[in-house]
Amino acid sequence: MANSSFLAGLRRRLDPVLPAALRGDTPVVPVVRLVGAIGMSTPFRPGITFANTAKALERAFAVKGARAVALVINSPGGAPAQSHLVYKRIRALAEEKKLPVIAFVEDVAASGGYMLACAADEIVADVFSIVGSIGVVSAGFGFPRALEKLGIDRRVYTAGERKVMLDPFQPEKPEDVERLKALQQEIHAAFASLVKERRGDVLDADETTLFSGEFWSAPQAQGLGLVDSIGDLRSFLRARYGDKVLTPLIETRPGLFGRRSPGVMGIGGDAGAGLGSGIGAGAAETLISAAEERALWSRFGL
Repeated sequence: MANSSFLAGLRRRLDPVLPAALRGDTPVVPVVRLVGAIGMSTPFRPGITFANTAKALERAFAVKGARAVALVINSPGGAPAQSHLVYKRIRALAEEKKLPVIAFVEDVAASGGYMLACAADEIVADVFSIVGSIGVVSAGFGFPRALEKLGIDRRVYTAGERKVMLDPFQPEKPEDVERLKALQQEIHAAFASLVKERRGDVLDADETTLFSGEFWSAPQAQGLGLVDSIGDLRSFLRARYGDKVLTPLIETRPGLFGRRSPGVMGIGGDAGAGLGSGIGAGAAETLISAAEERALWSRFGL
């Protein structure tokens, strides 16, 4: 007992001279940024994948004395499986650590980006944020007539009669489109079920409207129950936890050409090796990835 009293007294005397991060009474809310298209990640243009976010999320939920974990989300969506994997890891950590999660939307949380926001217990969006697009889309091109005009024969050999389903170099087949739409409906139903599970108590519109794939401004989304409040991270967290709240950024650290070391607190540079390795292939991959990502962002006027 005497030892405990001595330590408590020592702590009180030291608190005024300790850095804020070391004081026991200073609220801490670690922040993880989830930014970019989901599933479209290259060494030169990292996006959001389970592989490059898992460590950062684990470190954020492991911060000693954390009152909550904040997610800063800015994503037009992307791969549904990657979206769901990240979503599930956030929920698993939140339940394991018994910590509330607050999502803060920047420009957009659409499609898979909104799925990530649904991992939070509260969703806060800027007044100019775009939210929603709860749907599934597949897009591509068809080139069979171009090959014919160029006098090119394409030769494909397969085992499995549906192996070349929706091949862009062959005429579109109705049965292939029907199969694709069935898959989309299945994924869409699972997405809608996830949103209802997480937001069912506050949703304020019929399912036809909510799950049409439409997107809305943040005030409109708030009226529909897709967003809880309008605001920004700094103001919101100060109002809830006080002006002294600390918000350490837990992120993957950018290294050479955007390569990342998972789960590092703060920002720093890496002196990487292999400078010339794969530069040509990486640049080509990045151009394709950038075009695909640009198409995603452009849907929302960004």
